[in-house]
Amino acid sequence: MAEIAMQFDIAAPRDVVLAALNTHDGLTSWWTTEVDRDEDEVLLFDFPGVPEPFRLRRERADRDRVVWTNVGTFPPHWAGTWISWELADQPGDPGRTRLLFRHGGWQPGTEEGVPTVAGTWAELIVRLKDYVQSGKVQPYFVKAPEHTA
Repeated sequence: MAEIAMQFDIAAPRDVVLAALNTHDGLTSWWTTEVDRDEDEVLLFDFPGVPEPFRLRRERADRDRVVWTNVGTFPPHWAGTWISWELADQPGDPGRTRLLFRHGGWQPGTEEGVPTVAGTWAELIVRLKDYVQSGKVQPYFVKAPEHTA
């Protein structure tokens, strides 16, 4: 079964990285401007041009790991997938974080989309890294405000 995995060393403490992965302000600073959370700890990520939000249930969020499970019907090729962010102090420097990102659980027949998804994740993680290191807000996906007449 296919799995996307990437490791990054980040010049920021774990608590800062955790906040970027587990708070509204954090997620909207590097991923998408449209993030919501329902009462069941399901994160709703809305993107320009998609028919419905991605729905990721927060399974775990602590200093060591953040885990989300896809519970929505969109996008269909994400059905049954999970996303894990493992956080550890960078060896020899507790003020820096080693981040291991994994996106797995791809079902047979959906593997052809994995390279494209991996490329998008790589770009997103660079933005996450830039955000936690500099504080510069630059979400990858920006949903334009709706205009009313």
